[in-house]
Amino acid sequence: MNLPIAIFSSILAIGSSAHPLEPAHGKRHVVANLRRSSFARRQGPAVKLQNGTQPVFDAATVHTEVQGLLTKYSMASDFLNGINLNPDTAQPDTDYYGPFNDTPIIQYFANSSKPSSLLKTPALRTRTGPAEGAEPILGLPNEPYASFELMPLKDDVAGGMDVAYYGALKFGTPGQELTVSVDTGSADLWVPVACPGCSHDQFDAGASSTYHNTGRRVSVTYGAGRVAGTVAADTVALGALSVDAQRFVAVRTESQDFMDYASSGLLGLAFRAISRMDAPTFFEGLLAGRKLAAGIFSTHLARGSADGNADGSQICFGCYDLTKTTGPVEWHNLTSKTYWTVGMDGVAVGKNRTAPLNLTAAIDTGSSLILVSDDVAQQFYSMIPGSQDASASYGSGFWTYPCSSSVTNSLVFSGRPYMIHKDDMNLGKLSDDSDDCVGGIIGVSSEYGLPANLAIIGDVFLKSWYVTFDYAGSRLGLAPSVNNR
Repeated sequence: MNLPIAIFSSILAIGSSAHPLEPAHGKRHVVANLRRSSFARRQGPAVKLQNGTQPVFDAATVHTEVQGLLTKYSMASDFLNGINLNPDTAQPDTDYYGPFNDTPIIQYFANSSKPSSLLKTPALRTRTGPAEGAEPILGLPNEPYASFELMPLKDDVAGGMDVAYYGALKFGTPGQELTVSVDTGSADLWVPVACPGCSHDQFDAGASSTYHNTGRRVSVTYGAGRVAGTVAADTVALGALSVDAQRFVAVRTESQDFMDYASSGLLGLAFRAISRMDAPTFFEGLLAGRKLAAGIFSTHLARGSADGNADGSQICFGCYDLTKTTGPVEWHNLTSKTYWTVGMDGVAVGKNRTAPLNLTAAIDTGSSLILVSDDVAQQFYSMIPGSQDASASYGSGFWTYPCSSSVTNSLVFSGRPYMIHKDDMNLGKLSDDSDDCVGGIIGVSSEYGLPANLAIIGDVFLKSWYVTFDYAGSRLGLAPSVNNR
């Protein structure tokens, strides 16, 4: 099984297990294939190209990602049922933080004039500190101003999709900067160290005065992609924030699939319970050290923003960026502390929605797609006029719908529909002269082992919403993104 680029953002170790689903065009090195693809060279929005046209659906890319997701979540049934989890030890003291206080954000959006007097409150601060007449950027609790940090993300655009988001961390003493893909669907950190076959920038352990290698071997396998190395520890930093003795996998070998990937390593941001190293994540390390102003991180994923500038994608550690939203946050309680999972009621098209389905949604920045059971996918597309089952062309779970469709598609959480932007829902036309497009919600047969009530919610949905991951409050927040203006 090949490794999809977006699933490189999945460090979840599952041994050598595999699934029978094969790409439409046979096995190949996916990253190299994407780089050769004409779509991989188009640095524009995921669906709308620079000339305003739509790309043709890249079946091989999407098939490969589906394979990787099946592998990544092959242990989901166990994890979500409390089986094979790491012991609940050395967890951060969430009582120190408590749930994120979003009252100032509610007040900000409730007051259309947004008077400058709001900026005088200690809960609202600008990136350069409180200032009369300045636009509030970050909603923070009344904690030290410096205890948060923005991590700008670059967007790897390939195959007509936003396939990975990555940013920079510094490792060691003195710090060495390396890029890592960010993934809320896994819980480990790794970078190459003394890896003779690796093609990316590597961490020079010999140049760090604080590096320690435990010697414990770790092998991480997912699809055809594989990395192997040992568990190491060193200082890991993002701006003014740092964690001493942060454990990570010092990768010594990697498979060919990684050779043309955009970043050097990976940053897992799920929960230690599913860490293959049984080690706290970088975010959990920040919490344990009481380094953050709030027990949260927030994500903004832009469309086709390859340059990683200030208007592009980012993670806000310990903070909430008001400039990336157009309304207040709405909270949903976590159903487990494994993946970032919340209850999901179903799907909707316009005013029509499925009967309550009692699904578990894993919010996963490392996935480009939305995966649900075949039954849920069928219910969803049956509500879109003109949709058709495309299994004869692309395999079970794929559906088409009219490219010109104007209906609003949504996921339903806590009884409320949350829309999916039409550009993200559309994976491309069937052909240059076709009026039908392939949908970004894909059905998965039960034969592949995923729980029937599991929905994997990737960037097709997340680009429309500013997402706040409240670790201390055991909840997840959704606020409308500025992407949708």
